[in-house]
Amino acid sequence: MVYVVMATNVFERSMDATLETLFDRSAGEVVVVDPNAAVIESLVDAGAAYGDDLPTLNVLADSRMLKDVMDDFLVAGDAADLVDAGSMTLRELDGDADNTLVAGEDELYAIVSAGEHVAALAADDESFAAAAYETYRDQWADATAFNLRTPGLSRVRETLEGDIGEPVRADFDAVLESLETARGDGDGLDEVTISLLVAAKNDVLLYDISKWGEDVGIASKATFSRTKTRLEDLGLIDTEKVPIDVGRPRLRLKLGDDRLRDASSDELASVAHRMLN
Repeated sequence: MVYVVMATNVFERSMDATLETLFDRSAGEVVVVDPNAAVIESLVDAGAAYGDDLPTLNVLADSRMLKDVMDDFLVAGDAADLVDAGSMTLRELDGDADNTLVAGEDELYAIVSAGEHVAALAADDESFAAAAYETYRDQWADATAFNLRTPGLSRVRETLEGDIGEPVRADFDAVLESLETARGDGDGLDEVTISLLVAAKNDVLLYDISKWGEDVGIASKATFSRTKTRLEDLGLIDTEKVPIDVGRPRLRLKLGDDRLRDASSDELASVAHRMLN
C-alpha cells in the first residue's frame, strides 16, 4: 500500500468540502479522532456521497455524542450503510484529544472551524505524523465498537418496497428527502412516525407495516402500536377494522385529517410536524 505525503493545509467553506479533499489525498484507511457532532454528520454525508474510492474511516468518538448524533435516523441510516459496506467503523474513544484529528499512515491533519471557513491544518513532520497514526491506530484497535442499532437506509428502502410495495417506498423516499433531521424530539419526525404516516397515506395494514418495521430493525411492533395510538389520539391517523378468516380483525391505517390527505408526499412531513407542535 502506497501513501503520498501531502503536507499542505486545506481551506474550504464547508466541513463536507474539507473532508472530501482529505478523502482525495488519503489511501487505504484513516483514523478520525475525537470528532464533534458536526464533524460526524459531515463524515457520514461526505462519505455517503463520495463513491467507491472512499478510504476506510475508522472513527474514534465519545460514545454519548455518537448516540446523540445517531438518534437522527437520516444520519444513522447512512452511517449503517457505510458500516455495512466496510467503509466506516465507529468505536468509543477513551478520553479525548485537543482537536479533531484525521490521521493517515504518514499524514496528520487537525480540523479547525473559523466562522464560515473550515481548515485541515497539516503536520509537516513526516515522522511525527507517522507516530501519531500508529498511536491512534492502536487506540482504535483496542477500542469498544459502538453499537449502531439503526439499519442501513438501503436495506430499509429495499425491504419496504419488497414487503409493502413500491408506492409506499416512493412516498417514504419523498418524505426523507424533505427532512433535514429525523429525530422525533421536536426537531423532526422519527422513523416510526414517518413509516406510519406513509403507510396511512397508502391504506396499509398496521400489522404489515409494524411487522416490516420489526423485521428490518427500525422498532418493535409494540413501539409501532404505541406510536399509532398517539397519532390516532392527535387526529393524524384513523383506523378501520378489516375482518380476517381467523382471529381478531386487523386495522387498516388511514390519514385522519384533510390537511394530510391533501398534502403531497414531500409536504407530508412538514404538515404533520406543524400538527404535532
